[in-house]
Amino acid sequence: MELRAGTATTSTEVRNWRNAVVVAYAASGLAFASWVSRLPAIRDALDLTPGNVGVLLLCMTLGSFASVSASGLIVLRLGSKRTIRTGSIMVGAGLLLTGLGTSVLGSPVATAAGLAVIGLGTGSWNTASNVEGAAVERAVGRHIMPRLHGAFSLGTVAGAGLGAAAAAASLPVSLHLAAAGLVVAGSVATAASWFRADATPVARERSYTPDTFEDPTTGPIPLIDTGTRPDEPLDNKRKITQAWRDRRTLLLGVLVLGLALAEGAAGDWVALALADGHGQTDAAGAAGYGLFVTFMTIGRFAGTLVLDRFGRVPVMRWCAALAVVGLGLFVFAPAPWLAFVGLAVWGLGASLGFPVGMSAAADDPAKAAARVSVVSTIGYGAFLCGPPLLGLLAEHIGILHSLLAVMVMLAVSFLLSPVARKPA
Repeated sequence: MELRAGTATTSTEVRNWRNAVVVAYAASGLAFASWVSRLPAIRDALDLTPGNVGVLLLCMTLGSFASVSASGLIVLRLGSKRTIRTGSIMVGAGLLLTGLGTSVLGSPVATAAGLAVIGLGTGSWNTASNVEGAAVERAVGRHIMPRLHGAFSLGTVAGAGLGAAAAAASLPVSLHLAAAGLVVAGSVATAASWFRADATPVARERSYTPDTFEDPTTGPIPLIDTGTRPDEPLDNKRKITQAWRDRRTLLLGVLVLGLALAEGAAGDWVALALADGHGQTDAAGAAGYGLFVTFMTIGRFAGTLVLDRFGRVPVMRWCAALAVVGLGLFVFAPAPWLAFVGLAVWGLGASLGFPVGMSAAADDPAKAAARVSVVSTIGYGAFLCGPPLLGLLAEHIGILHSLLAVMVMLAVSFLLSPVARKPA
């Protein structure tokens, strides 16, 4: 296979590019699951209530939301390669600080600062990864975005497994997160050498005023130069503004919002919900989150075949429905083993929301960076802001029942599924 977009790209280069993007996604999942799986240990070490945990998570949320909100401009200015590299280094540093704040300093403030740094690095990194992923998807010529997000899930499976092992072995959070941060930053900084999205031109949207006007009696009349030429791209801020005004892009964001909230709520609260709501140990709580991300991974790697056969709209409807069923079973399970079954169904349902939303936002390559940043901002807003708010709700009705609030947004996602259809 050979792709030509201004410069020739051989099959070997495309394969290396794809593998490098897989590393970036997997490392992001590893980083996320590393600190999430140790959340019970962080809670115990700092003696936090559910509301305190919600406030702690809010610090990470604020950093992430600030980063993802500016990610469109950041990616357009720096390019996806530099954005991903910088973000991964920030996440590695944030993991180190989070571990030191928990195990060495015993300071909620230092831990919150570490989570904030993780958030700042994560937001723009993930948006840039989706832009890079959409570009390599076009180069490969197949719907591989679910599998790229499946690599993220594999990273979370590995992170959750290592977190469960670290918890069972009573390994200090500081050592665990320092090692994870080093692996994350080092692997992504190396893999980024093979990224090609910034060097692969696509058709640019342009505003053009001709140099002359053909008068039928006098002939060509020179016009005033507006300063916008056919070979100049739109101003970056203008691109972002147009993306925020695009109806389909906004509806895609809301579609992703519900499924992203289902994924984010599981990431932040499953381990604690199993421990506090179903009477399981901290290690079992981490293993439960590992089960959730395992089935999410299965759903994502099966997503390419399922999407090719049934299309985006039916798949999105089934995902929303499965997430509702799994979430309900997890909350109301009369026995712990049924709660674990619910986690498996919940994981399958939440598996394809992000990848399908990002692919749909990038349907037009020329507008991909701006539109992906908008959908990412909305989706990650739910992914990041929702779980801390659930913590505040849990203060009044308990962790398990607070998760029922997620069902409302899943119903909205179900109704908005047709917006994922590719424009003709």
